[in-house]
Amino acid sequence: MSDYPVDMTVKPDVKGFFDQATNTISYVVKDPNSEACAVVDSVMDIDYAAGRITFDHADEIIADIKKRGLKLEWLIETHVHADHLSAAPYIQEKLGGKIGIGRNITVVQDTFGKVFNEGTEFQRDGSQFDRLFDDGDTYEIGGMTAFAIHSPGHTPACMTHVIGDAAFVGDTLFMPDGGSARADFPGGDAGTLYDSIQKLLALPDAMRLFMCHDYGPNGREIRWETTVGEEKAHNIHVGAGKTKEEFVKFRTERDSQLGMPKLIIPSLQVNMRAGEIPTDKDGKPMLKVPVNGL
Repeated sequence: MSDYPVDMTVKPDVKGFFDQATNTISYVVKDPNSEACAVVDSVMDIDYAAGRITFDHADEIIADIKKRGLKLEWLIETHVHADHLSAAPYIQEKLGGKIGIGRNITVVQDTFGKVFNEGTEFQRDGSQFDRLFDDGDTYEIGGMTAFAIHSPGHTPACMTHVIGDAAFVGDTLFMPDGGSARADFPGGDAGTLYDSIQKLLALPDAMRLFMCHDYGPNGREIRWETTVGEEKAHNIHVGAGKTKEEFVKFRTERDSQLGMPKLIIPSLQVNMRAGEIPTDKDGKPMLKVPVNGL
């Protein structure tokens, strides 16, 4: 069983918002006994070719929170996403709340600060975020106590956030027929990812698991909720007792065949800044494209 402070009697209300452009699911997580809520893994829209930022997806979440009369207390990032841009500061400006991410954001900032030649003005201490979580850290959403599990492997800063009987796994796991996420980004490691997944599979079988992405394998409808028990039994990459050696061999071979996410260049620059768009020396929003840098 898990060594973490699990309380399966707390059952938050979870509402998912699917972003078709990036196959990302964002969540509004409400305390069933108050109006307090958190947002997990929000999305900011970008037309990369046109260089245009919009907020339709974030506005949908904001409208839902306002319609239900909720109070936003936290904006949680499960990790520094490489396939979509965070809308956390935009939502924070409209509704308040604190932005939180895993403490190893500093490792990601150091790595990609060099890739994008950010210079000394770019702080690599995680100070762009309101809270940096260590493994086992707790925080409150109304009357609910949430906690974070360090689950690296996809990236060094990946955290799974457990709120009552609901766990938000980021890219550590996909739906059972989707398997697992890649582990070949800088700081990623297939063996570490397997170990992280085992920590999640040690949670109670009835724990609800909520994915950050779903791609509808084999043409099925998009889904984002499963359970620990379902993952243990049926996950095509780690379920049914698959060994670490089997997983590492498969994951390494699979990752060598994958191309880079189409939004990796803007996503990393924005998300390592807690969702803020970088600016040039004149203060104008500007993204860099490193040549042969990733």
